[in-house]
Amino acid sequence: MKDEQITVGFIGTGIMGGPMAANLAKAGHRVRAWNRSPDKAQALASIGVAVSETFQHAAEQADVVVVMLSSGPVCDEVILGPNGLLAAMKPQSTLVVMSSISVETAQQQAKAAAERGIGYLDAPVSGGEKGAKDATLAIMVGGEEITFERISALLNVMGNPVHVGPAGTGQLAKLANQLIVANTIATVSEAVLLAERGGADPAKVREALLGGFADSTILRAHAPRMIANDFAPGGPAKWQLKDTQTAIALAKELSLELPVTSLVNSLFTDLVAHGDGELDHSALIRELRRRNEMPVD
Repeated sequence: MKDEQITVGFIGTGIMGGPMAANLAKAGHRVRAWNRSPDKAQALASIGVAVSETFQHAAEQADVVVVMLSSGPVCDEVILGPNGLLAAMKPQSTLVVMSSISVETAQQQAKAAAERGIGYLDAPVSGGEKGAKDATLAIMVGGEEITFERISALLNVMGNPVHVGPAGTGQLAKLANQLIVANTIATVSEAVLLAERGGADPAKVREALLGGFADSTILRAHAPRMIANDFAPGGPAKWQLKDTQTAIALAKELSLELPVTSLVNSLFTDLVAHGDGELDHSALIRELRRRNEMPVD
């Protein structure tokens, strides 16, 4: 399938899935999309994406079905049910789950797919809405290497795929990614607060740090949002919390202690409890402001 037009069923066209499906269509692939909120899928019709009323219809004739839903339980509901995706997909097609789910869930889905003669890849992504739009997503892929090679060109349309190992290891890589993201957001938030309280211009402090050892994508992309209190969601805080909770649960199974992540997880827990779960994950600075009795808005 490396150089040919592929029929793709795309399940979930939200903040991330919408631009990803659009890039596939713009690359010349035949895309049929479904979303729980139909208007989000309908917005893609102008660029040639066919909109399906059911996810089964989107998957029926697809060579590859891409799933970009919000969580493991939602994915399981859509994929594994008696009238789910696997029941609708044709033999020898490939299911690519790009949602962030647990390692165990990915492994169970891979087993269920194999029993139906369907290839399976867990391929979570990082890069946020901008990465989805620009097709520069980091794509961490678990599954059989032959399956990865078969559709790697399709994945390249959405970003930079790397095969990291058997089913479930894509999700393991994503959890490692999310630990770094969450913990760095917390540290950058503290740096912004320290600059503010110490009397410096935090925007100038950020500028001074660029290019040094403290530089990072978080410092570049999210520090300005923290300073401007601009938290329109690219990656909602509630999903960041989901990922840190999943990572901590897996670490416990592996007899690992993750003290930094555990602390950051508690911050995100409180952020969501205070009603900020729909804001971007960079809004964690709001929780640190609360703890320091500083104005939040």
